[in-house]
Amino acid sequence: MSTTFRFTEPLPPKAATGRVAEVYEQLARDFGIDKAPTFVVLSSAPEILAPTWALMRESLIAGAGSRTGKELAAYGVSHANKCPFCVDAHTVLLHATGDHALAERLARGERPENEEHARVLSWGQHTRVPGAGLMPYPFPPEHAPAYIGTALSFHFINRIVSSLLTEQLMPGNVQRWRPVRSLAGRSMAGTVRRTAVPGAALALLDEQAAGPAWAAGTTVGPAYAALRAAAGADLLDEDEQAVVRETLWDWDGSHPPLSWPALPDRREQPGARLAVLAALAPYRITQEDVTAWRRPEHTDRCLVRLVAFGAFAAVDRIESSFTLHAARERS
Repeated sequence: MSTTFRFTEPLPPKAATGRVAEVYEQLARDFGIDKAPTFVVLSSAPEILAPTWALMRESLIAGAGSRTGKELAAYGVSHANKCPFCVDAHTVLLHATGDHALAERLARGERPENEEHARVLSWGQHTRVPGAGLMPYPFPPEHAPAYIGTALSFHFINRIVSSLLTEQLMPGNVQRWRPVRSLAGRSMAGTVRRTAVPGAALALLDEQAAGPAWAAGTTVGPAYAALRAAAGADLLDEDEQAVVRETLWDWDGSHPPLSWPALPDRREQPGARLAVLAALAPYRITQEDVTAWRRPEHTDRCLVRLVAFGAFAAVDRIESSFTLHAARERS
């Protein structure tokens, strides 16, 4: 039994063909990890996998601004979303940038010494709250598309990871030992510090739309628009979709309590329940939740798409704040 994947059994990366194989090729070249579970778990749904990778690549990897700053924003997002897997991953990636002392301060639960770093970290954490006052930005305005894209990318990825992966970034969670995470980061340093050319991931997308105003015409925009288009709701009926929308509309960014009256009943609306959990508390999805929804016709691809729908519903709610800020700047 896999110690990495929950509820699905992705094909081994060596068996990948077509667009999935192309994503893995770019992952190896630009991310430094060709078998990253974060993306392998999406491989049964290439229409979700490709834009997820594209959004992360075009913002975090190829977007404007320092990699350290964007890793800090992603760390803040992951911490706010209670995603230990991703928190550990960004600690390792901060080692890869060469910011070893910063990575270890975060690993100890301490605030960054550098005030600019502290502001970026705090900004990332506060993006979980729809409508939060996120301006002025703690980075140059021209870097906003990459930082916002990074934050939204990891709001989505955190939810996928918490829904469909275990917490083990490495076997036995050995990345929580300082020498291991430092060594792992150093092994990726060459890739992480290399400049990536924007736009390479866009060729993997089915369609390319301009994207939201905050993307300001950068390659982050089409990647975000493609992920929005891919996260369809067709696995839920209209009543279930309405439940998800209404729950997200009332969401204030908090983590739901254990006693959660708004959570759909497992027997009556299992699909809506899974989508709402994926949006607001993905770490609380259980085998019972999945079993209650799953039918013989529900493949791994169906489950990935349903979780992606819920995850993106939360991202869309968060993104509305950035869209509103962009509209105000134009007026």
